[in-house]
Amino acid sequence: MSKFRHMPRATTDHRALASGEMITAHFHDENQIIYASQGVLGVTTGQGMWVAPPMRALWIPKGAVHAHRAHGATELHLVGVSADVLDVTEPVVFSVAPLLKELIIRASHLKERAGWVHELLCEEIAHAPRDSFHLPALRDPRLRALAAVFAADAGDPRSLDELAAEVHSTARTLSRLFRAEAGMTFPQWRNHVRLYQSLILLSNGESVTRTAIQCGWATASAFIDTFRRAFGYSPGRHLSAGAAGS
Repeated sequence: MSKFRHMPRATTDHRALASGEMITAHFHDENQIIYASQGVLGVTTGQGMWVAPPMRALWIPKGAVHAHRAHGATELHLVGVSADVLDVTEPVVFSVAPLLKELIIRASHLKERAGWVHELLCEEIAHAPRDSFHLPALRDPRLRALAAVFAADAGDPRSLDELAAEVHSTARTLSRLFRAEAGMTFPQWRNHVRLYQSLILLSNGESVTRTAIQCGWATASAFIDTFRRAFGYSPGRHLSAGAAGS
């Protein structure tokens, strides 16, 4: 993300994005709320990758360089926020309750940032439950090579010992690097990658069963259980929300 645009004022708008459509790297001098009422939006920064399905929204702090990518037909809502509601330096994912959803959508249609809609919106964001799910950026070339393996096939079943040989390392070294750079173990990181990929597949209309198989789960029920524990709702609900924009 070495080349990026400077946009002093954070955009407030609503727009439709085709699957795969990107908004190139940029940053604002203001904070911004990003919400996809349909589809899934992936956001990449120098710190990692965050994902916003319809039950989640993203807070992008001012000064954070970020790029967007739509997965599935996406209805995007953007709201610029001048106030420093959240004291953070990297994106925050938070749960979207029905009231917050309606406030974000309505605010994305307004040109003025004053008034009760923005006041209530900021109040709701300040108290919305946060979600820590994201994929941390990996620096070490061996970890990046391993990430490329799972980008090509999230369901790769090989053990860390087997994968280590492919990236010219050892399982012990890779385990240490994952804890140091990602703050998690290899199995935890792999689970995050598979869940991230599952959101993309579901948003592109793949069935729950085929998504489970492609992402490495032995059964659909095991996938559903893991997905529900990670996101708080079922993959079936994700499919229906993405299709209906609700």
